[in-house]
Amino acid sequence: MADLDDLREGSRFGVGVPVANQSFHMKGCDNLSWGMKDRLSRVFNPKTGKSVMLAFDHGFIMGPTSGLERIDLNIAPLMEYADCLMCSRGILQSSVPANTNKPICLRADAGTTILTGLNDNVIIDVEDAIRLNASVMAVMLAIGDSAMEAKTVANLYRAADAGAKYGIPVMGITAVGTDMARDSRYFSLASRVCAENGANIVKTYYCDGFENVVASCPVPIVIAGGKKLEELDALELCYKAINDGASGVDMGRNVFQSENPIAMIQAVSAVVHEGMTPKQAFELYETIAKK
Repeated sequence: MADLDDLREGSRFGVGVPVANQSFHMKGCDNLSWGMKDRLSRVFNPKTGKSVMLAFDHGFIMGPTSGLERIDLNIAPLMEYADCLMCSRGILQSSVPANTNKPICLRADAGTTILTGLNDNVIIDVEDAIRLNASVMAVMLAIGDSAMEAKTVANLYRAADAGAKYGIPVMGITAVGTDMARDSRYFSLASRVCAENGANIVKTYYCDGFENVVASCPVPIVIAGGKKLEELDALELCYKAINDGASGVDMGRNVFQSENPIAMIQAVSAVVHEGMTPKQAFELYETIAKK
């Protein structure tokens, strides 16, 4: 058995240092429970600390969005290339095969549709998230919306309470207030509010000065892809976000509305996990598309 001097000598070189004492691969997560860290490690690759999330939750307020008319035909072929799938519970149960074995970011709030122009959302029961084996629960915050801000912040707070009890991380999604500019000041405020109220991950938009948004948020940020862009432009968006400190991307329309979605999601992954430049990734996209 090694004596105390041997252990001290070994610790100088990292030998014998307990794994539990090593820093977690995501910022702001060192003090989370084992279950939280395990779920986050499924979503965010421990080797890169990054994640490519495939978002197809649009239908819960928008109906059959272009590219999402048939989940089985449009989305199913993309699932193997994503690190995490973001969807509603209805689509998860009806259209995502249980043997896909991908972590799920479950859209955990529900309410009105685009027909009403409101966001009167409520959160689902955490037990349903447990039954569905969700790795993350996602809740929208309407920061800057005088009618809905307080309710959506309260939704996040309750979801964070439930998540902490059962070891399920919560993602706060920053919706853009109707009277708010899409700038770093607004997104810094919205992202910080998410983190301060218990979000373990924040999903927001990329903007000029994004490095300030990341610096002011104590938990990992993933960016939303937003509206459809040309493929090279979307890859540049990913590249800038990752370079400015984002921990991943949650891409939807810029993948499933692409001319070649399978090639696009692989190109996005190359930017996020391999550090490819937009030009290199676009060349990869074209190569895969030709096949």
